[in-house]
Amino acid sequence: MLTSNSLLCLGKLFLSLAIGLNFVSLFSSVAYASNNTLEFTKLKQISSEGNNFNVSAIIPIQKPTIAASETSYPSVSELKDIAPSDWAYQKLQLLIERYMVITGYPDATFKGNRPLTRYEFAAALNKMLEQVERLIAQEKTSVSSNDLATLQRLRQEFEAELVTLESRVDELESRTNFLEANQFSTTTKLTTRVILAATGGGFDGDRIIDVTGREITADDPNTTLIYRTSFSLNTSFSGTDSLVTWLEIGSDGIDDNAGGFLEPTFGSVLDYSAKPPVEELGISRLYYTFSPSKNFNLTFGSTLSLTDYIDANSYVNPSFLNFSTLALVQNYILFPVQGLGAGAAVDWNPVESIRIKAVYVAASANEPSSDNSSFTPGIFPLGYILYPDGESDRGLFGSPYQGAIELEFTPIETFTIRFQYTGGDILGERFDVLGVNFELAISEEFAVFGRYGYGSYKNTDFGDINPSYWMAGIAFPDLFVSGARIGIAVGQPFIASELGNATQTNIEAFYNFPVNDNIRITPLIQVVTNPANQDSNGTIISVTLRTVFSF
Repeated sequence: MLTSNSLLCLGKLFLSLAIGLNFVSLFSSVAYASNNTLEFTKLKQISSEGNNFNVSAIIPIQKPTIAASETSYPSVSELKDIAPSDWAYQKLQLLIERYMVITGYPDATFKGNRPLTRYEFAAALNKMLEQVERLIAQEKTSVSSNDLATLQRLRQEFEAELVTLESRVDELESRTNFLEANQFSTTTKLTTRVILAATGGGFDGDRIIDVTGREITADDPNTTLIYRTSFSLNTSFSGTDSLVTWLEIGSDGIDDNAGGFLEPTFGSVLDYSAKPPVEELGISRLYYTFSPSKNFNLTFGSTLSLTDYIDANSYVNPSFLNFSTLALVQNYILFPVQGLGAGAAVDWNPVESIRIKAVYVAASANEPSSDNSSFTPGIFPLGYILYPDGESDRGLFGSPYQGAIELEFTPIETFTIRFQYTGGDILGERFDVLGVNFELAISEEFAVFGRYGYGSYKNTDFGDINPSYWMAGIAFPDLFVSGARIGIAVGQPFIASELGNATQTNIEAFYNFPVNDNIRITPLIQVVTNPANQDSNGTIISVTLRTVFSF
């Protein structure tokens, strides 16, 4: 983190270098044709310590001849520029060589062969004076009386310029202090994302029913325009930690898009429309991450999401860049606790190829007492169908809660596989789920990916059930345009014979096109067959045009 002192030091250093470089740049290839000239070849080798180059790297061709008496040289106080033939130029040149005050450009070369302005000369002289003062204080090198006399005369000749140089540094310090006092924050970065999506669709047949047989609608839904806006404030106190405060507002949740309205149970909703909060600005993330040791991150907070840490896939999520269907963005049965909650997360990378994550989230951590109301926030919609009479203990360690652990293995750069276990409690009943997730880049332009899950839900209204889940897909990165991507995926979110008389299948295809670094446009199509695991339901087809602004 930059402090006021470090900014001031950098300012002084950069001002000194910017002015002083013009002076010392004369000494790489200058050729003097008389007694008062000196010729150098190009730099053979430059060794440096700090900002000082080793003068031994410059190979002299002809030594200069300097007259013993300085009184033969005219005063330079009236000169606008200091030329290589002036006595002051030559005297300071020799002192710089003798006391190792050579400063060059970052590529270890000197540039040009031209006279210096008086201010440029004063900057080099000031650096010379500082070096001599250090040598005297450290008693490392003896400074002759003749050299001290020469420096004294040079200081007198350029007294006005040295005073001006100091005042300019003071002015830079004042400007630096002003900028530091008036900037937004020295530690906080604001990023904003806006999602706008026009979406519409319909279904075959006379009506749509849910998994219990209840009619949802007999009419196609209207076309809608949905939105989600987020403001992320990322604050660091040490440079290795992060306090994330994420403010968000979105449109009317699951019901604002055709897929979510017609099939709300098994994840056909657009992922970014299902996230809280809706229709009012609220906190959607609030957590602090720090690193107690190398490659080990610890996170805790009042507002976390399990899916931020578990079941990532480069070609599938996040949903504002890749697939939009919730059942394809994540392993649907792996996250019965889908909402936000308080908890903690661990992210450990013991070796380059292995990463271990563990997360715990309680969806009602801010509720001190149990509640048998019909709605408990934070669980997936299917939970209310599996446990219609369930109750929640609530609190930090009460229902609903979920813990998850993931082992990620990347044996080669193009292949990653993740093994997951999650377990917890929703509406007073236990669940356990195993999952696997892989991605393979066959080439820079083609990749395959997939997931599988197997779960156990006890004491549901349908008995003890063991649902499974799968999805698979292909991706074409950088297709037609650099940064673009095509994705096609198919999956079955909840395979269980106890629910319905068929198995729902979700299909999605999208093309993500970058307009520029800040705007992406994505047309996509969703197809749902046997919605809600009911063979009497006609196929749902919906299309969406998604635009994302990031800045």
